[in-house]
Amino acid sequence: MLIRLYNENTNQKHIRKVVDILEQGGIVIYPTDTVYAMGCDIRATKTIEKIAAFKGLNPKNPDLSLIFHDMSQLSEYTIIHDNNIFKLLKRNLPGPFTFIVPANSQIPRLFRNKKKTVGIRIPDNNIVLEIVKELSRPVVTTSIHDPDELIEYTTDPELIHEKYRDFADLVIDGGYGHNEPSTIVDCTGEEITVVRQGLGNLEL
Repeated sequence: MLIRLYNENTNQKHIRKVVDILEQGGIVIYPTDTVYAMGCDIRATKTIEKIAAFKGLNPKNPDLSLIFHDMSQLSEYTIIHDNNIFKLLKRNLPGPFTFIVPANSQIPRLFRNKKKTVGIRIPDNNIVLEIVKELSRPVVTTSIHDPDELIEYTTDPELIHEKYRDFADLVIDGGYGHNEPSTIVDCTGEEITVVRQGLGNLEL
């Protein structure tokens, strides 16, 4: 299924339809402020394992990130005692970043492993933020890669639908995506480190 949603004016009926699919353990492909991504409800353990296997990741310890609606929701799943890191996140989010931060006890229980850190995103994209808000919990997320070696990420939602319609339950057409991923910033060491420079320029 392919549905069209607009970043400037999200259709609440369509948002509800997306959330219904997520609540039933479905896989949804959606735009972010960087590349298109696929994801599922954080509570859908079997679906998380299915996505991990599809991406060739260890299903028991998948390297997947979480999308949050805002900083308040973020605090329910992470431990950010350092005020400087909290301020750094507030300065740069919503935005094209994935921050690696310490996870609280919720995360290992959900992923069934001893995961102590988690990649977090609050993208500057109303479509995905409205979905997470309506769901009222995070979405487990991973970028969609293109098999073409010259183009790392597929940007056309219709081509994405064509390729993934047998795997994903729903593809959201939110217009053309970017071809550059988020900037990954590790906040778990003694110093804040940019692990991968992507679309976002970190404001320290």
